[in-house]
Amino acid sequence: MIELNGGPARAADLAALALTGYGHFTTLRLADGRIRGLDLHLARLVRDCRVVFGAELDPARVRDRLRAVAARTEEPVTVRVTVFDPGLALERPGADATPHLLVTTRPAAAAAAAPLRVRTVEHRRELPEVKHTGLFGLLHQRRLAQLAGFDDALLTGPDAAVSEGTTWNVGFHDGRDLVWPDADCLPGVTAALLAGAYDGPQRRERVSAAGLGRFTAAFAVNAGFGVRPIAAVDGHRFDPAHPVLDRLRAAYLAVPADRP
Repeated sequence: MIELNGGPARAADLAALALTGYGHFTTLRLADGRIRGLDLHLARLVRDCRVVFGAELDPARVRDRLRAVAARTEEPVTVRVTVFDPGLALERPGADATPHLLVTTRPAAAAAAAPLRVRTVEHRRELPEVKHTGLFGLLHQRRLAQLAGFDDALLTGPDAAVSEGTTWNVGFHDGRDLVWPDADCLPGVTAALLAGAYDGPQRRERVSAAGLGRFTAAFAVNAGFGVRPIAAVDGHRFDPAHPVLDRLRAAYLAVPADRP
């Protein structure tokens, strides 16, 4: 499904997004008419709209479109809500913007995705605190990783500190604590929900790519697949069946989902 402001999305309406790539979005999983972390997704869209466009986005508009999707969807789907302005020209991105809502759906990812094998790469997303549509650098790093025999890439800074995956947040377990990298990265909705639901000890700290051997488990998180084990980062291997991963999955799935 592809719709713009509740109606058919014409090619002319999508030209600005295709030609400039200027916008922001959130991706969420809709199942049984409910969305986990809905309020956080809405807050992200409102916050990012202020940063990207200097404009206010009414979350009720987003809820309305999500209700329409839920009413005609029986199977779980991944919904992407993209905010952009078809009238914002390449030459004048500083003009006053009017947020439009592009809503697309695709089949939801498998509930139990295979463990990831990733490699580290020095790369930083532009404006990492915003979930924007500038995905070229991320997809290019994912492509290069796959061509090298990996599944994906794990981003690091110039100091080799781990930040995030290409389209996911990352976490580790050291045998006692859940550890989240303290670095510039997207504040993920799924990571926030999991951090709030997990009842074990956890902390944020700088995580060095060279020091990953101190961890017993690693995992990726996003709204599409939830909690996904990481089997290896570069030459460091982790147990993809570590018991803590079941605890994390159970904690995340226990988070109540809301109707739009």
